Amino acid sequence: MMNPQYPPPGQNNNAPNNPIYPPSSQEYNGVQNANIYSQMPAGPQKQFDQDMAQKMQNMNINGSQGFNIPPTQLPPGQAPPNFGPGQGQRPAPMPIRPPAGGQFPPMTGQRPPSATGQALTAQEGFETQRPPSQPMPPMSQPLGISGQMPPHSKGGFPYQPIPVRPGMPPNQPTAGMVAQPGAAPQPGPGMQGPPQSQSSSIPTGIPQSRAGPIPGQPGLNPQSLGPQSGPGQGAPPHPGQMPRQGLSQPGQSSLGPQHGLPPTSQGLPLQPGMSPQPPQLGPGLQQQTGQRQPPHLGQQGTPTSQPSFPQQPGQIPSHPGQAGFLSQPGPPGLPAQPVQAGQPQPGPPGLPTQGLPSQPSHPGLPPQPSQGLLPQPGLPPQPGFPQQPGFGPQGPYQQMPGMPHMPPPLAQQRQFPNAPAQPGYGAPPGPPTSAAFPGMPPLPPQGHGQQYQGQPSGYPPQYQPPFPAQQPSYPGQQYQPPQKTLDPDQMPSPIEVMLDDQQNRGGVFVTNGKGLVPPLVTTDFIVDDKGNASPRYIRSSMYTVPVTADLLKQTAMPFCLVVSPMAETVGQELEPPLLDFAALTGSPGMGPVRCCRCKAYMCPNMKFVDAGRHFKCAFCKATTEVPMEYTQYVNSMQQYGRVPAEMALGAYEIVATTEYCRNNTLPKPPATVFVLDVSYNAVKSGLVDAFCENILDIIRELPKDEQGKSYTRVGFITYSSTVHFYNIKGSLGQAQMLSVGDVGDMFVPILEGFLERVEDSGSVLASLLEQIPAMFRENKETETVMLPAVQAGLEALKAADTAGQLFVFHTTLPTYNAPGKLVNREDRKLLGTDKEKQILGPQNTAYNELGAVCSAAGVAVQLFACNNAYIDAATVGQLPRLTGGQLYKYTYFTAECDGARLLRDVRRALRRPAAHDAVMRLRTSTGVRPTDFYGHFFMSNTTDVELAVMDADKAVGIEVKHDDKLTAEEGVYVQAALLYTHRSGQRRLRVLNLALSVAHQLADVYRSMELDTCINFLTKQAVWAVREAGGRAARQALGARCARSLAAYRRHCASPSAAGQLVLPESMKLLPLYTCCLLRSDALAGGPDITCDDRSCAMYRALTADVATSVVYTYPRLLPLHKLADSPDAKLTPLRASIDKMNEFGVYLLENGVHMLLWVGSQAPAEFVRDVFGVSSPQQIEPTVCELPVLDTPISRAVRAQIEHARDARRLCMRLLVVHQYDKKEVELRKMLVEDRGVNGAESYTEYLLATHKQVQKMM
Repeated sequence: MMNPQYPPPGQNNNAPNNPIYPPSSQEYNGVQNANIYSQMPAGPQKQFDQDMAQKMQNMNINGSQGFNIPPTQLPPGQAPPNFGPGQGQRPAPMPIRPPAGGQFPPMTGQRPPSATGQALTAQEGFETQRPPSQPMPPMSQPLGISGQMPPHSKGGFPYQPIPVRPGMPPNQPTAGMVAQPGAAPQPGPGMQGPPQSQSSSIPTGIPQSRAGPIPGQPGLNPQSLGPQSGPGQGAPPHPGQMPRQGLSQPGQSSLGPQHGLPPTSQGLPLQPGMSPQPPQLGPGLQQQTGQRQPPHLGQQGTPTSQPSFPQQPGQIPSHPGQAGFLSQPGPPGLPAQPVQAGQPQPGPPGLPTQGLPSQPSHPGLPPQPSQGLLPQPGLPPQPGFPQQPGFGPQGPYQQMPGMPHMPPPLAQQRQFPNAPAQPGYGAPPGPPTSAAFPGMPPLPPQGHGQQYQGQPSGYPPQYQPPFPAQQPSYPGQQYQPPQKTLDPDQMPSPIEVMLDDQQNRGGVFVTNGKGLVPPLVTTDFIVDDKGNASPRYIRSSMYTVPVTADLLKQTAMPFCLVVSPMAETVGQELEPPLLDFAALTGSPGMGPVRCCRCKAYMCPNMKFVDAGRHFKCAFCKATTEVPMEYTQYVNSMQQYGRVPAEMALGAYEIVATTEYCRNNTLPKPPATVFVLDVSYNAVKSGLVDAFCENILDIIRELPKDEQGKSYTRVGFITYSSTVHFYNIKGSLGQAQMLSVGDVGDMFVPILEGFLERVEDSGSVLASLLEQIPAMFRENKETETVMLPAVQAGLEALKAADTAGQLFVFHTTLPTYNAPGKLVNREDRKLLGTDKEKQILGPQNTAYNELGAVCSAAGVAVQLFACNNAYIDAATVGQLPRLTGGQLYKYTYFTAECDGARLLRDVRRALRRPAAHDAVMRLRTSTGVRPTDFYGHFFMSNTTDVELAVMDADKAVGIEVKHDDKLTAEEGVYVQAALLYTHRSGQRRLRVLNLALSVAHQLADVYRSMELDTCINFLTKQAVWAVREAGGRAARQALGARCARSLAAYRRHCASPSAAGQLVLPESMKLLPLYTCCLLRSDALAGGPDITCDDRSCAMYRALTADVATSVVYTYPRLLPLHKLADSPDAKLTPLRASIDKMNEFGVYLLENGVHMLLWVGSQAPAEFVRDVFGVSSPQQIEPTVCELPVLDTPISRAVRAQIEHARDARRLCMRLLVVHQYDKKEVELRKMLVEDRGVNGAESYTEYLLATHKQVQKMM
């Protein structure tokens, strides 16, 4: 039960009036803000083998019957019968005539429009719909690349700019109406507008218009163009010719043509051989091009087929199989000509279209060359036009004999049968999805706004607005056909998601409700505990749980928890309060209040009944009697208007009594034993000297008690082929060394004086650390033991009757003939194959057995591998895995480069908050139960997680499954209890509570998904599956799970949309990207390009990572350091992990929590290089530098601060690797640029998104 006496300290960002989850235009069953990416490429289209007569039978060859005399045969100055004699005046709008057949064919296969708004087809085929309450994201800006290839081929698609004809404005709208800024388009009479929805769809794939000259027309601004009525929209005026009539003029209305009638100059038809005449302006009127006026009612902005409005029932393209083409009737006897979308609809037969090559008025007359227009690429060459570059004399196809301007047969229109379709260019050839006839491409979606209709195969687009990151072609540039590609900038970006969450959810997060979704782990926020534990301690993948197991199965996502009970607080957050019920109640034997059946601890979700004498458990529904002492304590608190912390907070600690201790005896403070390798390799690499010189300072920094003495006692063991113990008792004159030569039967030769506080040991410990390097400087032993040394430390701690940690510093493969001997089995060729299980599992069970014994004794192993060769991390890493420890690996260790990193990690491991000799149990309410556990721990049963140590840098993944149907009234309650020994020796209980909601519909489940937690758990689960099923099976299961989840959302939650659209839920729109990153990560897909030890370490790291660590490891962070030159104190915004975001003039920092790369461009600013590296040019930077030089410049301090901040945030000292542009080390950089195609052939982000979309289509 929530206590209302704890109001939020500040603004509650979870209040209902804060539209964190506003309704969306795509809300269907309550789904908010679905991201719809329309017109994705589909499969190949069927080929038609009918003859030309069958293909042309539906085209209106003879034209409509409304005119008997072709206008081209009229005398000059005479208007057609239906036109009045006025100049430029037109009668009232008339309805569009049906085809010659009399009726339109029925529409079949067309998807119904959405009840709440239909998706728009943006330029890239990708667009996002946002509710009105959400701010519109900034439009993407072009990258400024003009006709050149980027540094690499993105996503496997060659980069080609979209050609724009000279004189075409780069951002001219192709919709039928040009909307006034700030006003929505208004449909005219006779046109049925789309259904009005409460929230409008905003396409985000349309780039912003830029002020500047249009290519081919210097000095003409593209934003100054108004709606044009001529069919050659955007064509440059002929020299000496004034702009056309379609431009708006001040003081007069921009009259549009009638429906179905083409525009003519001065209202007269254009005669063959006559050039278009400019309109005559009235006296005193000057042509204005800087203003736009919306079309008036009853008029059209352009005489095009209106792509901005729904298609009228029965309207279909005149030529089946060609998207965006309408029939253009010509003179009798000639076949119809194709007219592209965005050009005027055909009028009565015989009326030629202004601006297009005029057709012959009589059969047999040669066509007259069009004047003032350039040839259109992709169409047959016209007389008088220069030949198209790249095409033969007959154009891109062979013309039919006797039909000089016929479009090619459908069988010849596919120039590239296997090429994928271009999003935004209509649907690709393939099985019909929502077409009126078989073989026709999908009809354009209906709705507000602009739509860019596609072109058929074989016809390059006549005009398309340029993509972001692409520039139009310029005059004098050779025409290049557009390549079918996707713009990665239009894909969902994790950078934008993180920035939006920081802006909208940063601040104070109040946990005062059930099922509140917390901010992202990348967001800076402060937690105000009001009944639910901080998300730093426990996170759920779903904050609204499906009511049944079948409903959960449909989502294909796990219901899991990632628990990090010892996580550190941030900023002003308070540590969980410590409650001592013996002191609070005055009863010495008073312990925690618990349920009599399930043993759950008192929490805010418990309900008091019977006047407070009993409480009802929220987990098992049992009723438990409240102890009298506790009742009195609660009543006394309420008299002062206070509520006990265990009833008001989601996280708190309780002092445990002796019944929670081993042998019913209070424990001693945990100790630490340093086990140091002193073999030849350790001495030569400088490990022994670096350790002995600095470890004493690190020990003295450990936390101390009230008297100023350290809690932790320390001991020292050295080993090579024998094991050495040291007596460091402070009463001795110098330390004593005792050796054990029989490593096969290990024992502890000393009891007293082995573990001492640093204050008690005094100068004895200092002198020992000075003597150790000298004693073993001449050691020539290269074969070492390892398992006996760990066993020696375990026996020493057991003899001292205390728990603790073993810090083991090891350098080589243990090949000495002793227990735990290993052989070199490294075979990197097996990595990435089905046989990799052989080298990713342990060689023998000796280390597993010792790890289980250590865990039972409460002894954890922290392994620091300072190796320069194969060490078999898969086997020796079982010790830290089973004891809750961690494996640190420093490949090719040298004290000069890696000594500082090693000492920093040791300091962090000793000082971080840790729970020793711990046991954790997760309790859930009825209906669900925990089933699977992943992490570094040992389990002797199915419920208790035994952790010799649990520190702040580790997390445990727990999957929860249904065992019964849930009820929405009760919800789901989770309680994680950690029983542990504090560093002071006090036995404590840390209790974490979380309340979740229950949903009957999948829409509510998807809305409350927490993707970062899902990815963290899926990574742990997949890594564990690699040991049994192999890497290939684990990766396939991940990919299939992603596709099933998106298909379930599309099937059950999203509003109806075209089959060519990819619909992503807002909360999981990054699922394809993160899945793509996982499938190419070292933990799951590490191949022969890495060592077997590196692959094993990556797997261990994934098992222990918390959500904050896994996010940056999945998607690395790229920072432009060169921007610090302008403002050293500025906060850098990360860039997308792609090579396209980098250029040769910059310096970038790329890190993922394990590797840190500093990439220096070949043309980096000399001043920046001098201030940061101390050299005059980028080429003079030493590639072997491990740390940046300390220079007294603002830029140097800012760059070094960025590096230190990254290391602190990752809680690991990453090695800095300087990479020059064009250096062979760039391979490491490209491996971390996860949005690009992998160096080993892994799919790029765009390629994987397309592949996922195809899988989703197959499942629909």
